[in-house]
Amino acid sequence: MKIGIKRAYEKSDKSDGIRILVDRLWPRGLSKEKARIDFWAKDISPSSELRQWYKHDPGKWMEFKRRYFKELNSNSEGVKDLLQYVGKGNVTFVYSSKDRHINNAVALKEYVETLR
Repeated sequence: MKIGIKRAYEKSDKSDGIRILVDRLWPRGLSKEKARIDFWAKDISPSSELRQWYKHDPGKWMEFKRRYFKELNSNSEGVKDLLQYVGKGNVTFVYSSKDRHINNAVALKEYVETLR
């Protein structure tokens, strides 16, 4: 089982496996057909308050992860639902952020990998 990460605007590929959108909001300007999302995990995405506080500020990355992990720890049902997909084989966490290195998909992958 492999967890990949891909920006929503990148072309989907068969090797993506199960594509899971991990954003609370649908990616702007992207049709559902083109996105080819198998599961929209908006229940485990960062809260609106956390997203607004973070604003993709690199200086807040470590604190963002700490707060996001705390939210995930409080959402055992949402995490359990996500893990059912992750346990089925290759998955790709799909996100819309422009920053490829510090976004909620990267943080979520790190979190999930600590659970295995």
